[in-house]
Amino acid sequence: MRLGDQPAYEGALYALQQQAKLSIHIGGKTALSLQGKAHYLELSTKQVILFGGSDEKLPAWFSKHDWGLKVNYFSSSFLPPKVGLQTLEQRNFSLQISNPIRALLECLYLSPKKQELVECYEIMEGLNNLRPKQVQELLEQCTSIKVKRLFLYMAEKTKHEWFNYINQEKVDMGKGKRSLVKEGVYISKYAITVPKELANYE
Repeated sequence: MRLGDQPAYEGALYALQQQAKLSIHIGGKTALSLQGKAHYLELSTKQVILFGGSDEKLPAWFSKHDWGLKVNYFSSSFLPPKVGLQTLEQRNFSLQISNPIRALLECLYLSPKKQELVECYEIMEGLNNLRPKQVQELLEQCTSIKVKRLFLYMAEKTKHEWFNYINQEKVDMGKGKRSLVKEGVYISKYAITVPKELANYE
């Protein structure tokens, strides 16, 4: 820091990534916003979403410090720690953040309790130039059945060109039905029950 500078969460996160060698990174809607991919840009709001491995915790010094915004940290291993990340350049350092595919998968992981599914779909609508190979890789390594079914359902619903190149036979879709909401609409192809407003979204 320069004299007079206030420490920011980005610098602290850099320390976690580079010094503590943790996989904690900017993810979900925050990562999408920073890449201009979120339907509702949230850079002006005072919260940030971080993801890390299921065995990783934010250090006490990070959690207790007032960064001037709310830090929402989620630990999970539904995706491998190093797959689907990209570099975000800051003024004099760089951070690892989720690429758009991983970020949307993280949004779907938080749905429907902490992330609205309709907003996830609106984000998916804007992701019309994803690389099928990257999508395939992340879907094959994702361990959340709910996330994979939702992602493929939304991708097919948007009619994006890249969806035609996804080999669903290589993606473990699990067995049984998944009901995400009460009194929703059942999507038989993906065996999921989604909110009516999502099923009827044009």
